[in-house]
Order: sequence, then C-alpha cells, then structure tokens
Amino acid sequence: MSSLSSTFLEAKSLTRRFGGLVAVNNVSFSIKKHEIFGLIGPNGAGKTTLFNLITGLIPPSSGQLIFQGTEISQKSPHKIAALGIARTFQNIRLFGELSALENVKIARHLRTKSGIVSGILGMPPAAKEEYQNKQKALELLELVGLGDRAEEQARNFAYGDQRRLEIARALALEPQILLLDEPAAGMNPNEKQLLSDFIREVQKSFNLTVVLIEHHVPLMMGLCDRIAVLHFGELIALDTPGVVRNNPAVIEAYLGNE
Repeated sequence: MSSLSSTFLEAKSLTRRFGGLVAVNNVSFSIKKHEIFGLIGPNGAGKTTLFNLITGLIPPSSGQLIFQGTEISQKSPHKIAALGIARTFQNIRLFGELSALENVKIARHLRTKSGIVSGILGMPPAAKEEYQNKQKALELLELVGLGDRAEEQARNFAYGDQRRLEIARALALEPQILLLDEPAAGMNPNEKQLLSDFIREVQKSFNLTVVLIEHHVPLMMGLCDRIAVLHFGELIALDTPGVVRNNPAVIEAYLGNE
C-alpha cells in the first residue's frame, strides 16, 4: 500500500441536486496525499457525479471542496486542472482522428508558457517548448506501453489500449491527483490485474494521489488504501478494504451479490 501523509483533498457536506433528485447528499470525506482512494457503490449511487463536482464540470448545490487548503467548489474545470487535478472518463473521450501522440500533446498545452503569437510565428521559446512537449508525450506513451504506436490514430486502438492512452493524456497535465472513472470497465480478469499493477506503478512513479471508481470489487480490495461506499448519494462507509468488506450496511447495499 501507499505511504500516507496529510489531508490533500477534502469534501465538506457536499450536496448536488438535479431538480428533485439528490445525486450526492451531504457527503464529507478527506483524502490523504499519496493515497489510493477507492469509490464504490451500485449504479446511480452518485460516484461519477462526485467526480464531476471535484473536477468542476458541475458546481455543488451546497457544501465545499478544498484542495491543499484552497476552496475549489466554484472554480472552472481548466482552473482545477491547472491546480493539479486530472481525470479520465467512464466513456472514453479521446480524439479518435488524431494520433496517440497528438492526443497526449494536446493535454500538455495547459502547461505551455509561450503565447499564441510566439507559437504561430515559430519563435525560439515556442519552438523549444513544442519540442519539449513532444518528448514528454513520447515518454508518457512509452510508460503506458504505447511508445511504438505514437503515430497511430486513437480510434484504431483496442479498448484497453485506449484506456492506457487516456491515462497518458491525464498524466500529461502533470497532476497531483489522478481520478480514474471505471478504468477496468470491459476488461477481462487478466487485463484487470495488469491494470491494477499499472495504476500502482504510476502512483509510485509520479508520487500521485489516485482516486478511482470501479465496480470490480476484488480489484478495489487489493489496490486501495481506503474505500468509500456511496448508496443513493449518501456515504454509508469509509474505511480500509478489510473493514469495508465486512460492514453489514455495505454487504446489504452492494456486496451481497458479489
């Protein structure tokens, strides 16, 4: 398991309503730096809504999100990304017509310091930065096992490789927290085990805090330092995998059929 330190991201009484539906209801938790934090629960429990709140895609109806002491509840997605929070999506969102390399380079532009004019004119600072971005993108593709396929269109990749490419693109943002939304969806047992090993390797290599949503409970139990369980938008358990596994409320709500 990861070595853990101080609180990194904190949710305080977080609530999100959609009309009469309460998708996330008064949820509070804290995530520690360098932790692998899991989020499980039945379909419709509010897990992806919580990710959307953390990354600024939607604002909370009430409550607060605090990242490294800074309130981020009302910040835009690109400002939250710039602070160091990156994510992947349940439904893969790659640019299918672009190459793997181009997909990763696009994400690097958030860290670009040269102005638009410099880039258009090909001035030395912009040219140097473009070269550096390309090299960094190639390094990330190599890391996720796609180094020899940098020029291939993303749409031609198998599902598991698209997942790895999406993670490479998220890492290109140089995040401190990486949010993974159902990264093992559609994978066979062997692929899931390889993914688990890969997530742990990435977490250690980049000194990341990782938060993931995943329905494959054995993967989560073996990978996560702590697991939070949502049910109908409410937090019903938060503890180490061993404790969560034996929680009667969790068994009744979610694990009973596993």
